[in-house]
Amino acid sequence: MDRLLTAARERGSHRWVTFLAPIPDRLRDDELTALRATAVRARAAYGPRDSIRDVLPGELTEPLLNALDRLIRELNRRDASGG
Repeated sequence: MDRLLTAARERGSHRWVTFLAPIPDRLRDDELTALRATAVRARAAYGPRDSIRDVLPGELTEPLLNALDRLIRELNRRDASGG
């Protein structure tokens, strides 16, 4: 996430800088109860009409997408198991 934010800044993409800026710290610091909302918010950057993929390179966007999807799946499993 930090690398995506840096790349957005380097490209002068103010829209994505504003969107991404709070997310890295929240992913690191949120309690589990808030982590899902942060992950879903970050995942929203990959929208069908307005996507971070349109601005930043795939070598940065795709690993984050995969990591966010894994995180959300793990949080879903945790919730389903009563954890």
